[in-house]
Amino acid sequence: MTILTTHQIVKDFPAGDGVVRVLHGIDLTLRKGELTMLVGPSGCGKTVLLSILSGILSATSGTIEILGTTITTLADRPKVLFRRQHLGFIFQQYNLLSSLTAVENAAMPLVAAGMPLSAANQRAALILDDIGMGRHLDKLPRQLSGGQQQRVAIARALVHEPALIVCDEPTAALDAQTGHAVMEILRRRARDHNRGILVVTHDNRIYPFADRIIAMDDGKILDDQPNLNSLDPATFPIAPSPSNHSV
Repeated sequence: MTILTTHQIVKDFPAGDGVVRVLHGIDLTLRKGELTMLVGPSGCGKTVLLSILSGILSATSGTIEILGTTITTLADRPKVLFRRQHLGFIFQQYNLLSSLTAVENAAMPLVAAGMPLSAANQRAALILDDIGMGRHLDKLPRQLSGGQQQRVAIARALVHEPALIVCDEPTAALDAQTGHAVMEILRRRARDHNRGILVVTHDNRIYPFADRIIAMDDGKILDDQPNLNSLDPATFPIAPSPSNHSV
């Protein structure tokens, strides 16, 4: 039931006359039906790793296999098509188009893949209704709260039924209650639909929603545990800074 496997992922960035190594040989496996959290202090390489896993950045060396396809050997165009078909993305900033309604924003991946607009909107409306947004289909982003906008972003990530969803700080701009509601949706979708979800987060309020927590520091994986109690919070002092957005 493996979705993603990496082998010895290394990432270097130019720095003056040399390079800075940000990732030091990352080995990682993600499985279907699990919500995995990637945690660690700022600057430890979490977002860089997430960007490489999702094909946005290229690794300096190492391999990534998703659903049996080695994406590190794909050319740019096939990689974009593979990402569009099999991956969904959720970010701290909702990245909704201001001129589109909730249902139109959620339907964007289907429209980009060539589905007729009416059919795409119908499918997006079903997803939005399932996550509690059925009364807000025709509202523009500015008419929605922060939590509602994040639900639209979740619907957009789910609408094409991807095998893997990657999330970068999806609750950082939300209050605790709204963040918990968002994570409940993601956890249910991971389990009910047998897909994998990877969440990069500083928000220790949402740790109880994880099936696994992978702890990073200094570009290395230090711990990978299914049991939340095994993660020592003193080693990874996460300090969330939520705003006061409502559901």
